[in-house]
Amino acid sequence: MLIAAAVCPHPPLLVPEVTGTADPGARELRHLRAACREAVAVLLGEAPDLLVVVGGAGQTAEYPATAGGSLRDFGVPFTVGADPVLPLSLTIGMWLLAGAVPPSPPVTWQAIAFGAAAADSLNLGEKLAALAPRVALLVMGDGPGRRARGVPGATDPGADRYDDQVSAALAAADPGALAALDPRRDEELFVAGRAAWQALAGAAPPGAFTADLRYAAAPFEVSYYVATWVRAH
Repeated sequence: MLIAAAVCPHPPLLVPEVTGTADPGARELRHLRAACREAVAVLLGEAPDLLVVVGGAGQTAEYPATAGGSLRDFGVPFTVGADPVLPLSLTIGMWLLAGAVPPSPPVTWQAIAFGAAAADSLNLGEKLAALAPRVALLVMGDGPGRRARGVPGATDPGADRYDDQVSAALAAADPGALAALDPRRDEELFVAGRAAWQALAGAAPPGAFTADLRYAAAPFEVSYYVATWVRAH
């Protein structure tokens, strides 16, 4: 049964070794990192039996508990864990969990294909929620990145509408609204989180959670959301 979920983005720049301290966006990055760490702390504070980290990747796959991740593909000499095979989304999830307080319970690493059909994402979420009596999900996903591929600072009504839809769904703990996201918009808007959010939708029964939307912005022309869902007692 799903008892709690945290939604976080997975850009490499979350890791300080990627940006350094002189980055012009350092203040906003500190804000984003703090929101992510607070969300993870809320998640672990619910004392789950099992933590499942789910994030988008080239293909759907489960990774062993011993897996690690690396940012070498981004030209950064950063490695976390012993065996760096995790995709980017799960690598950033592992970084967020490193040194978390309270310590994390046993972890399952689950990648889901970026282009997974909505039904497949929902089915996966349902299966993940049934893995233990008290399951927590750390859901890694980025919103629209089309702004970053266009004219910096230019308006993008399509991305703005998508942001509003995702933000409202996360703020209301509304799995139905996440389930309704159209996979056909992924490529158009360069969305990397839709399949993972729909896995959350499949794991979460409607009306069972209270929500806190902790961050929703596009500071570097890519939309990032941080939210927590906690089962109402």
